[in-house]
Amino acid sequence: MAEFPDIDGGSDVLLERKPKLEKPKLFKVLLHNDDFTTMEFVVFVLRFVFNRDETEAISIMLQVHNEGVGVAGIYPYEIAQTKSQKAINLAKAREYPLLCTVEEE
Repeated sequence: MAEFPDIDGGSDVLLERKPKLEKPKLFKVLLHNDDFTTMEFVVFVLRFVFNRDETEAISIMLQVHNEGVGVAGIYPYEIAQTKSQKAINLAKAREYPLLCTVEEE
């Protein structure tokens, strides 16, 4: 078998490939309407847990009230789950049946 001459000057350089990073999937945290949780409490949760300002919180609360469901926020999975659980725990502590779910965007 014939040997081929070294045409690159004899320097073996291994190029390091950077891993291709993908953006994490995002998930919606949904608040669902019920007949017992007060509008004021929903606004409180939106402000305290989801860091919404007063205007945004009222707008989302009205969407939940009028349409049955509203998007509290969109986050990577772990953050969405944590915020959802925090909202549910706050509601349970005040004996509200607020339903908060997470679904892929």
